[in-house]
Amino acid sequence: MPGPTLEMEPVEPQSLKKLSLKSLKRSLDLFSPTHGQFPAPDAESKKIRMSQKINVEYGGIKSAPGQPSRQANSGSANAGNQGAAPSNALALTGPGTQNALVVGPSLQPKGQNDVGTSGKSTSMVSASAPFSERLTTSAIIERIPSKWPRPVWHRPWKNYRVISGHLGWVRSVAFDPSNNWFCTGSADRTIKIWDVASGRLKLTLTGHIEQIRGLAVSSKHTYMFSAGDDKQVKCWDLEQNKVIRSYHGHLSGVYCLALHPTIDVLLTGGRDSVCRVWDIRTKMQIFTLAGHDNTVCSVFTRPTDPQVVTGSHDSTIKFWDLRTENTIWQIEGY
Repeated sequence: MPGPTLEMEPVEPQSLKKLSLKSLKRSLDLFSPTHGQFPAPDAESKKIRMSQKINVEYGGIKSAPGQPSRQANSGSANAGNQGAAPSNALALTGPGTQNALVVGPSLQPKGQNDVGTSGKSTSMVSASAPFSERLTTSAIIERIPSKWPRPVWHRPWKNYRVISGHLGWVRSVAFDPSNNWFCTGSADRTIKIWDVASGRLKLTLTGHIEQIRGLAVSSKHTYMFSAGDDKQVKCWDLEQNKVIRSYHGHLSGVYCLALHPTIDVLLTGGRDSVCRVWDIRTKMQIFTLAGHDNTVCSVFTRPTDPQVVTGSHDSTIKFWDLRTENTIWQIEGY
């Protein structure tokens, strides 16, 4: 037969907040003599803790060769102000001040006997110093004045106008020497000519079958040159708005082009790792500047030697002599 059942006393339902408060009160009763006050800090334990931190952080500085010891520094400090002797003392501040210990550079005034000295020493920063100065380890490093000029502040540039019209990435931009219009080449295989003053579209030129990588406008002729990933370099007559010459010779996409400032020469570079020099009047290739191991992504021309500078994906920059077709010198390390 089953035994007699024991009747359980009903438990009053309590909320989670009420149970948490009860538990908190029991903890305070056990571990704190007063509920509203914290126990007073132990000065001896705090001193031991700070000493340990000082030994860990600045132990190497105290034992560095060529520096006076702590006792010698304290003795010299008590001897009086008989000179601007540097002090490397590491000590705690008194109980009435902030417990901060920071060693940093300080400039001592030059006296009559310290001519020729740098006037720099390592001294203790007072506890009343700013928080960022007291708690940074960079305070122990001697600060060397910067050799770079301080930049001059200019008013931030504002966006003057946004021109939209291309259906793909705009890969290249070139300005007319008269500053009346500029042209843009895009991944949508078109060249658009815009008015500088109004920003309006004046003309759209089509003819490339791949994205256009480079543009250049001649300052001596009414010609504009374009190059693209379709291996083609085209010369546009802006009076007739059509292609009058095409320069064939690149084995892959053409990434850049530039016009020589004094002679009628066009330079192009591309993925075939060479820079080709063209006569813009006869569309004949004059010669090839070979020497890069990867894509020639930029080309620049000057009226004086070195007249041609090329940059490549092989992390080199080459300076060329157009007369001998040889490299004058080369910069590596990029």
